[in-house]
Amino acid sequence: MAALIDRVKTSLRISAAAFDEEVSGLIAAARQDLVLSGVLSIKANDETDALITRAITVYTKAHFGYDNPDHERLLAAYEMLKNHLTLSGEYTVGESP
Repeated sequence: MAALIDRVKTSLRISAAAFDEEVSGLIAAARQDLVLSGVLSIKANDETDALITRAITVYTKAHFGYDNPDHERLLAAYEMLKNHLTLSGEYTVGESP
């Protein structure tokens, strides 16, 4: 499986390394936002979890670049994903044994 930064860059439709620092920073910010909202750190850093990677990707797409015409729509989608994650015990208190 490709690294998360590569998958996010693909979703942004960029391939050059020129934006790697900005994309990496947005990925880190998305993870931190999830943790601050109540998602377990171990879950927020799980690159194999489809919901986590989708949330990080949508957050990054919402905040990447200037004058993004889709910012509001993508931000709303991210907030909805984040709300679902924070309401799930699997993401906030861990799975039941």
